[in-house]
Amino acid sequence: MSYRASGPRRNSGAKFQKSSHEKKSKAKKNRSGAKYLQEEQTEQSLKGITEKTLASINRLGNQTFALSPFSQYYDDWLINLRRVVSEFESNPNVKVDELFVKERAQIFLDLEAALAERRLAESNLSGGAKELQDINHKLTDSDRDYARQNRALSDKRNADVQRLSNKIHALEDNVANQEAVKIGYFKFKARREATEKLEQTKKELVSAKNELEVVLQNFKAEQEKLHDNYQSLRQELTVQIERLHSELEKLETDTSADVRQTYCNALACAVNALFQRIPASSI
Repeated sequence: MSYRASGPRRNSGAKFQKSSHEKKSKAKKNRSGAKYLQEEQTEQSLKGITEKTLASINRLGNQTFALSPFSQYYDDWLINLRRVVSEFESNPNVKVDELFVKERAQIFLDLEAALAERRLAESNLSGGAKELQDINHKLTDSDRDYARQNRALSDKRNADVQRLSNKIHALEDNVANQEAVKIGYFKFKARREATEKLEQTKKELVSAKNELEVVLQNFKAEQEKLHDNYQSLRQELTVQIERLHSELEKLETDTSADVRQTYCNALACAVNALFQRIPASSI
């Protein structure tokens, strides 16, 4: 009867070493894969918050305000824009750098200054509405004053013409009567006195006619002067009214729209530039 000693199986140690090595490699590979997956998830999360932020900035940049005064919406709009940027910066996947902070701060400073200018301009335009109302009142008053002065001038002219016409008619009657009486005088002295009286009456008649002519000429000159002054004032007021109407049309237009869109575009560029810089420095 023979006996075969049992020994360790051939290559059992090699298999053990290989199995251990494979486990280590697999663990290392798993760790690398997990790290890659984490980085990929972080990048995707960063991309998502960036896209969301850019969409919100773009929406605010294109926002239109309903009614004037449009400056009543500025403060709330700025608060919303700051909230969007603050949420972006506070996200754990976002690592803001000094360049972004500097750019963001300058953009908001310039934006606030531009909106302050628009607010002041709109306030001045609102004051222009009151000025326009005052000028319209002046125009109405000038029409009323011109009609009143023209009527008073015409009444004076009519009264003077009537007075002088009556005087002229009376003098003409006197001249006719005196000429008839003079013919009836035979005595030289009486005829001479009648002639002198007739000549005096004729002079008075000529003077009255001249006075009537002066009255008519003065009336025409005063009427033309009154009309010229009225037209000059009306023209001046009309120019002011047209200017104010042109300026007040801006009250119906939100002049801040272009400004807000411009600075929102600049802010979006800053956010996008930060997104491009983050993967290289932190992920």
